[in-house]
Amino acid sequence: MTEILNTVGDLWSRYLRHIIDIPVSAFVIYKLIRLVRGTRAVQVLRGIFFLLLATLVSRILNLVLIGWMLRWFWVAGAVALVIVFQPEIRSFLADLGSGKLTRIIMKSRIEFIDEVIKALKNISRRGEGALIVLEQKTGLRNYIETGVTINAEVTNELIETIFTPASPLHDGAVILSGDRIIAASCILPLTHSPKITKIMGTRHRAAVGLTEVSDAIVCLVSEETGKFSLAHEGSLKKGISLEEMKKTLTKYYQDKVVEESIKMEQSS
Repeated sequence: MTEILNTVGDLWSRYLRHIIDIPVSAFVIYKLIRLVRGTRAVQVLRGIFFLLLATLVSRILNLVLIGWMLRWFWVAGAVALVIVFQPEIRSFLADLGSGKLTRIIMKSRIEFIDEVIKALKNISRRGEGALIVLEQKTGLRNYIETGVTINAEVTNELIETIFTPASPLHDGAVILSGDRIIAASCILPLTHSPKITKIMGTRHRAAVGLTEVSDAIVCLVSEETGKFSLAHEGSLKKGISLEEMKKTLTKYYQDKVVEESIKMEQSS
């Protein structure tokens, strides 16, 4: 028994603690970057980095006066950082208290669905068409490479701009992966189903065609009628309301979150 404990302790000190420490530290750093990105905190962090370099240089060159001033700065710096980062810290703690930590850990965000629904509504109102693909487990790299890389956060304004007739990207499909727009003006495979080809246009045939060869979900607006359709697993729900589409997408992604949560619990 003692030998087993010693072996486990040796494995922990040499390997296991590093296997846990490095991914967790990387995750924390990533979340901190996401937390301050796009805020004034970015400029503050740059200033701190500059002062850190100055401190190292002052020690290497033995600059006594500068080193003395920088030491006093670091003493008061901890309090100053708490004051400067107060909004970000408050937001992070609020997320913890409101149960959003699970979503953060699993990286499963469904807020982008609201942006998609807003875009579809406005596009239909203007009498334009749209074809939006939501990538799932099956990778869509082959189709992404046929379009133009975007790699931007999903917003209704961006989607609407892409499908504006004056835009060079309005032909083809927009492909989303999670809450990111990966590419636009993508070419999708057309279905050969007789039921679809006889009565549907190119957008509907492309939507069904992609879902026949992948598990993607495709939302579309008909340019001719302004009606909404949803394609998944080779079938097409035509003429559904935006409320029904949002409800379907939300339930699907919520089920994915629950499934991922169960897998995480089982693996732990």
